[in-house]
Amino acid sequence: MTITVRLTPRGGADRIDGLRPVEGGTALAARVRAAPEKGLANQALEELIAGLLGVSKTDVTVAAGRTSRLKTVQVARPPGVLKDRLDAITREEEGDEA
Repeated sequence: MTITVRLTPRGGADRIDGLRPVEGGTALAARVRAAPEKGLANQALEELIAGLLGVSKTDVTVAAGRTSRLKTVQVARPPGVLKDRLDAITREEEGDEA
């Protein structure tokens, strides 16, 4: 499964902020406490997504956009269950903003 993510490093917390429009579609908005130095923010993003989806950290990889805020994250698991879990997470986060 591939996920497009708009990452905010040094965001004060490790969390998902719902969905955000980006050029060409929609991205999962995420923030991490880690600084965008030496791959620390990417590593924190991989750990955040792995924890939320209930998969191993080794199953989540930033596949593109390593030095950009807009990233392509690859999750090495069948997409069915992951999509359901991801949909639930984004609904929860969007509900928190209301």
